[in-house]
Amino acid sequence: MDEYTEVIKAEKSKQFHTFFFPVLFIFVLWLVKFAEIAFDYPLYNLGVYPRHIKGIVGVFTSPLIHADFGHLVSNSIPLFVLGSGLFYYYRTVAYKIFFMILFATGFWVWVSARPSYHIGASGVVYGLATFMFVSGAVKKNMSLAAFSLVVVFLYGNLIWGVLPVMPHISWESHLMGAIAGVVMAIYYKDLGPQKTTYAWETENDDLNEEENISVEIIDEVEQEEPLINESDNANSIVSPSYNYMFIPKKKE
Repeated sequence: MDEYTEVIKAEKSKQFHTFFFPVLFIFVLWLVKFAEIAFDYPLYNLGVYPRHIKGIVGVFTSPLIHADFGHLVSNSIPLFVLGSGLFYYYRTVAYKIFFMILFATGFWVWVSARPSYHIGASGVVYGLATFMFVSGAVKKNMSLAAFSLVVVFLYGNLIWGVLPVMPHISWESHLMGAIAGVVMAIYYKDLGPQKTTYAWETENDDLNEEENISVEIIDEVEQEEPLINESDNANSIVSPSYNYMFIPKKKE
């Protein structure tokens, strides 16, 4: 009964950590938007403004700022889905991955983007999407691969966001976020869920090991020194054998 209770507690703890931070982060985004409206103070100047000292603070704050509620809603849903997937599969390093994608995206936008204020968490969304997809492809883990397919199905059209097709959209944030996700997926390829191993693969490995052992035994037998029958004056060579040899005792 105690073991069952421990399993239930562990499962509840895992579920809590899976959803806690994504929900908390989205809550902060909505809180910031309501505060902006309540105080009637635009926060766009907290976005990333490339290659200006005043704009470097946006590396840390731009994901919290959104143009309107439509912009906020469009980012909140994928943040919840992708963030939950991240914390489910990579719980031990999920915070590192999330904030490294966030900071890398913001910094690269500050270095290379157009001279304008870049706001919103879209770069983080693109980073998480590419991270989960590339991780599933690289690791060949069935569960992670299935989640990656869901990502492609739900957010496959995000690929168009990295192209400069709409001037008012920060495609630079999308592109830099996607690159950051790929980099993180490769960097953390040895962590998290690994390749799925099937039973038949294990059986084949066991058979191969048995074959190797048999070959080694045969080799050892063939390399044994030939046995000499000392009772024979001709010193004839007897074939190697595991049978014991004995000479009958003569009767007096």
